[in-house]
Parts: sequence; structure tokens; C-alpha cells
Amino acid sequence: MNQMIDLFEKHFHRKPAVISRAPGRLEILGNHTDYNEGFVLSAATEQATRMAMAPKSGTVCTLADTALPGSFTIDLNRLDAPVKGDWTNYIKGALVELNRRGLKFGAFDALLSSTVPLSAGMSSSAALEMAFCFALKTIYGIALPNADWARVGQAVENRYLGLKSGLLDQFSSIFGKKDSLILCDFRTVEVLETVPLPSGYAFLVANTLVKHNLVESDYNRRRESCERARDAIAAECPEVKMLRDVDHALLERFRDKMDAVDYRRALHVVGEDERVMQGVECLKEGDVAGFGRLLFQSHESSRANFENSCPELDALVEIAHTLPECLGARLSGGGFGGITIHLIRLADAETCRGRLETAYKAMTGKEIRTILCAIGDGASAVAL
Repeated sequence: MNQMIDLFEKHFHRKPAVISRAPGRLEILGNHTDYNEGFVLSAATEQATRMAMAPKSGTVCTLADTALPGSFTIDLNRLDAPVKGDWTNYIKGALVELNRRGLKFGAFDALLSSTVPLSAGMSSSAALEMAFCFALKTIYGIALPNADWARVGQAVENRYLGLKSGLLDQFSSIFGKKDSLILCDFRTVEVLETVPLPSGYAFLVANTLVKHNLVESDYNRRRESCERARDAIAAECPEVKMLRDVDHALLERFRDKMDAVDYRRALHVVGEDERVMQGVECLKEGDVAGFGRLLFQSHESSRANFENSCPELDALVEIAHTLPECLGARLSGGGFGGITIHLIRLADAETCRGRLETAYKAMTGKEIRTILCAIGDGASAVAL
């Protein structure tokens, strides 16, 4: 916090009024289930975005990023269309959504610093959105329930940027709990329970450095495929509102009434919902090996059914099967690049890291970046 205060003072020549923090997230189980109103096991990471902010008069906001030179400005009277590749789109989108809700706020100076890797499946965008929202709400007294702040962040992606994403990223960033996974229900939009990760275990994240741009990827097409599969079933079963309402038996009953690709997309989502609940039971029973097997099964479904993996992700999971230190692995996040997560014994972290990096380089000729991820708390803000 003191470092953020000092950086803000050097840049803006005054003290900040608030310091906020919002973590990245790891999707542990429940891939692409959130927008199907299903279940997800996720975790907030210790890696986070921090923002120092102070209110100011006028309509022109000034922003600085410690990773980039210079300053950026936003005019509150000119919150026009997003500019491709501009990180301030996430800030402008949040302001647009707050305006749409009729909420009042003024201009500000803000400085951000982040340890969440970009375009790597750890949701750096949600961390930025929530760090900004928690800072702004503090200096301007904006009263919204936390679940609605998550919806503001989702609206940035859905309405402003055109990505049909769910609520997982923002929800995890807000509601994360240290050393625990959170079980989220995306129909009722609530955390059902927190599930401690047994002590002595951790997640090693392997970043393929394959950057995914979900707006330009097949993400939206995957969602549309899920909706078509649901519609094929709902035509005869009106109680089916989303794929969350479908089990394996019902899906098989309607298999011949939907496109083969739509069936496989639905098979992945239905299976993920089941794996989430099985995973919760494994953790409660202390069956970490069983939990790890579910991670492997999840990745195989992503590879074969949802087709949101890529050769680099598949290589990392293939290597994980050969490492005695690794209990399970899968892609995490939207896919099409990004990261894999590897469930390991904490005592074996450096051994597993070294073997994974060496084997991946031998198999692909490419480098990866690995991060040992501790599970952290959700977003917060401190008024100064």
C-alpha cells in the first residue's frame, strides 16, 4: 500500500484517497458453465491489480499504469465506442454501465499496478474492472451489492466489448476466500459454499504465452452452440431453461435432434457441472487424488468435445500425466491458449516446475512461464 501511495504522489503530486485491490482468478472446475447458469469451482489468486485513486473536479480523468509510459485520459462527457487494443476500454465500459444505471460519480486521477499476467486465462480484465469499481465506489459513495458490481464488470465485456462472457471472472475476483475454493451457482448468482483446499497442496500455473483474444476467438460461437443444444431439448421439455437443467440421460435422449457439434459442446458443459459437484465431495472427503483425476477428465472433454484447447495446452497436460508430483491438470479459463493449472503437493513445487518446463521445451521447442499460485482473498478497498 505504501508503494502505491508513493507512486501516486510522484505521478499526480498529491495523495490518493483510496487504495483498492482485486485479484485475478483461477477456474478450477466448471469450464464454460457460468453462462449456462451452472456451477463453477474457482479461486482468487494472490496475484492482483491494485489501484490508487483520488477525486478531482471537471470531467477529464487521468490514468497511469506503472507498466506503461505516460498518462491516459478519459473525458466523462465523451465515453464513446471502445478503441481496439486500448486498456482504458475496461474503465470506460464500467463508467458507461454506471451511467446506464443512473449512478452518480465525478472525475478522478488513478494509478494502477498489476501482477496478474495479461491474456493468460487468469482474468486480468476482471481484476482491472473490480479494482477500478471498488476504488470509484469508495471515493464517490456508490452503493451497490457486490453481486451487482460483478454484473457491472460483466456488462463491460458483454455490452461494451461484445464478448458473451459469464459472471465467473468478476464473481471470483470479488468473493474469493484465502486458501479456499468457492462454489458458485450462476443461476442464483451466489456463492453456495467455500471449500478449503487441503493443506500441503497448491496450483502451479503454466502460461503457454499463447495469447487469446476472446472477442475474436470462437468463444461467442461456443455460447451460441450451447444455446442451440438447449433449444433442441426445450422444444419438448419446457422446464429446461439452460444446459444447467440437463443431465447426461436427457442429453442422450435428444442427441439425434441436434447438430453433432452442438451435442458435443453440450456434453462438455453437462459433464463439467457434474464434475464440479463430484470435486466438492472429493475435497470434503480429503480425496485429493480423486479431485486431480477430475481435472484430467475436464481437460480431455475440453480437447475432444468443446475444442477450446490448443496444441500447447494439450502438451502440458500430456506431460502432467507423466509427472509423479502432479495429481491433475487442465486448461483454465476460456481456452484457445492461455494457461493450464496443475494440482501439486506444495513440497514438490520446484521439482514439478523444473520437470514441466524442461519436458515442454523438449517436446515443443518453446518456453513457458510458471507461477506457483497461492489462493487469496477477494477484492477490497481502503479509504485513506
